[in-house]
Amino acid sequence: MALEAIRIIGIDPGLRHTGWGVVACQGSRLSYVADGTARSSADASLSHRLVELHDQLAAVLEAWRPDEAAVEETFVNKDARATLKLGQARGIALLVPSLRGLTVSEYAPNMVKKTVVGAGHAQKHQVQAMLKLLLPGCKPSSADAADALAVAICHAHHRSVKSLRPAAGALA
Repeated sequence: MALEAIRIIGIDPGLRHTGWGVVACQGSRLSYVADGTARSSADASLSHRLVELHDQLAAVLEAWRPDEAAVEETFVNKDARATLKLGQARGIALLVPSLRGLTVSEYAPNMVKKTVVGAGHAQKHQVQAMLKLLLPGCKPSSADAADALAVAICHAHHRSVKSLRPAAGALA
């Protein structure tokens, strides 16, 4: 009996550039589907920029029809204002797939790197090198899209563990 393939969208939120990447997962086999970047107008108001990100992500979900979503968690930096803006863009990244009824999982950047590369403090070039090995033929269109594909891979590896947690808890 063959396992049914599911599509996972990974999202790397950002106010200027929100990367997205879609992978297909069939058992432990991963394959590249698509990637890209949602962009907002730097000279527009914050509210308009959030609408732009919303509309572009909604179009991506409509086009690629993922079954599950994974979003990278935000790290806090020294600039509180920039962190708040990033948090608002992250809210859009969580909202759009949720509005479509998708389960949305969240992963810390170190967890994504550790899953993909084997080290939680891996450099971007190491993540991109592993993407080429894990998803043959994949040539991400941007660094943000590469990060999003890494988030999708992370979810693919951890989703089976997450689905077992309630069952394990029920046994206790």
